[in-house]
Amino acid sequence: MAAWSTMSVTRAQYWDGQAPNYDRTTAFLEPRLFAPARRWIAERVSGRTLEVGVGTGANLPYYAGQVTDLTIVDVSPAMLRAASARAATVGVPVRVVQADAAHLGLPDASFDTVVCTFSMCCVVDELAVLRELARVLRPGGRLLMADHVESSARLGRGVQRVLDRVTPDHAGEHHRRRPLLLVEQAGLTPVETVASRWRLVEQFAATR
Repeated sequence: MAAWSTMSVTRAQYWDGQAPNYDRTTAFLEPRLFAPARRWIAERVSGRTLEVGVGTGANLPYYAGQVTDLTIVDVSPAMLRAASARAATVGVPVRVVQADAAHLGLPDASFDTVVCTFSMCCVVDELAVLRELARVLRPGGRLLMADHVESSARLGRGVQRVLDRVTPDHAGEHHRRRPLLLVEQAGLTPVETVASRWRLVEQFAATR
């Protein structure tokens, strides 16, 4: 906790409050936008795996039967409790770490795969987080990431600009980011990318 900023603590408190209803609030978008990206990510996971920004654990059912060494991280204790309960339900063993995504407190080069889905839109400093995720990847390891990003459609971008203005500051939500554009600055090399229609969701794999 000592490495966390006041902003990180505020975000943790915000997401603690969101945790009980999060799955219900995303229920409409989950099968239409998020689930295809989650399947794409899960198909590429291998070896010792870290998931950062695990939330309520929506990726966990896709790991069942194929991921046996998984550490999950979130800034929110309530989200981690929800994810741990889901992990037990789907039979995925997990180690739980409460940490800020930019300050994981984990050893260098300790994971074969790092996963981060639908979380970069809420972090304070995208590049700092990407560098931290790269740090804990072993050489040759893969970062697998998916998020809602700046749309390729003019109308979509217009809606996103409005959402950026009306979203409460304490939520920390950004609708026009594209983490893919920063991965090389973080010392990673993109090797595979795919996006939904109008690029509402984009996912990619990058290697260290």
